[in-house]
Amino acid sequence: MLWRLPASTLLPPLPAPPAPSIASLAASLPSPASAVAASPPPSRTREFPADPPGMSSSASSAEGYPAAGGDFTEVVIVRHGETSWNASRIIQGHMDAELNDIGRQQAVAVAHRLSREVKAAAIYSSDLKRAAETAQTIARICNLPNVLFDPALRERHIGDLQGMKFQDAATERPEAYKAFVSHKRNQPIPGGGESLDQLSERCVSCLYNIVEKHKGERVIVVSHGGTIRELYRHASPTRPLHGKIHNTSVSVILVSGTTGRCIVKTCGDVSHLQEAGAGVLENAFGGDKNSA
Repeated sequence: MLWRLPASTLLPPLPAPPAPSIASLAASLPSPASAVAASPPPSRTREFPADPPGMSSSASSAEGYPAAGGDFTEVVIVRHGETSWNASRIIQGHMDAELNDIGRQQAVAVAHRLSREVKAAAIYSSDLKRAAETAQTIARICNLPNVLFDPALRERHIGDLQGMKFQDAATERPEAYKAFVSHKRNQPIPGGGESLDQLSERCVSCLYNIVEKHKGERVIVVSHGGTIRELYRHASPTRPLHGKIHNTSVSVILVSGTTGRCIVKTCGDVSHLQEAGAGVLENAFGGDKNSA
């Protein structure tokens, strides 16, 4: 059953998560992630630069990886399409911006790419509009059942910085900005914002809940830049993820339903945008400070 999203632009915050317990759920192993790859007007490029470590602009080979089925669930993680707020470098967080026209084109491109691959058993999504519309486009083109919405897949709540232009944040909300850029994982953001540990706890718990329901299957998850970065960090804790997580980029993580072991198969793949002649924003803002 699809949820009907409220008309307001700011959805209610999630309840405070329980104390982190994911470490006991899984012994994540590093893996050979073939890992992939300001102010308006934004620059858009159709040139896909050489991939920095931890990112890849094209799909990695499945050779050497366990296939979905048996013990491993294949989780295909897609970032939502572009919004006008991405292009204007406005901090979104839980604010509920919709896709712009380019974002809708990107959603169609990634949907057609996924329709040519092994069919997924289910599709899950953040309930924020930009992710929900991306997921609904994928479901329609891939002939999948209704999208299953889960607030645990939302972007990080960024507190007092939400709705602000990134370039103004440091001067207008210095305490919140300092907390946002801090490397301290237990540092919440003033104004109800989450710490990185809180974000990780809710999205990784959600990942394992999905895997538990779909052991040995392939599933699609549509989420946000900051959330995807945390999922990658959990799956591959010793290999930092460098570079941007572009809109509608595709990452694939294999997760053992028995041991919780994670293997990063692909990260940040945007080859479908290149094939479709679509560009990616190079000067834009995403919820993880690095995503386009």
